[in-house]
Amino acid sequence: MNEQRAEHLTLDQRSALETELAELEGPRRREIIEAIKRAREFGDISENFEYHAAKNEQGLLERRIHILKDRLHRAVTVEHETNESVGVGSFVELADEGGEKMEVEISAVGGVSPDSPLGSALLGAKVGDAVDVEAPSGSWKARVLAIRRA
Repeated sequence: MNEQRAEHLTLDQRSALETELAELEGPRRREIIEAIKRAREFGDISENFEYHAAKNEQGLLERRIHILKDRLHRAVTVEHETNESVGVGSFVELADEGGEKMEVEISAVGGVSPDSPLGSALLGAKVGDAVDVEAPSGSWKARVLAIRRA
């Protein structure tokens, strides 16, 4: 049996996934069912582009619903109350070895994944810490300049 990893989410991130799931399972699913019904009315479905397009969209929708349900099932809600160290939900300002600054959000939802080379290097770091990022394209160093929460 393949063990599934927990997905660490903040309350806001979990809420965003739940909102998306509700939209997909409700209004979006109804829209696609209606589009399939209308397309069937055009006649022979073997050469009916609208029908095939709607069925394809339905398949993509159901796959996204499955992914969201799985992520929420594996979700572990985390909340960090301080800005002392980097955790899921942190916004981190950092500088690379060349002094180039960037800000990243440690997030499994639309940011730098905590499982990525950069995310895992930053987790637990404090302001002033230097971290080694072991990326597929090569290693590099970064210094944590600031940590904040949304």
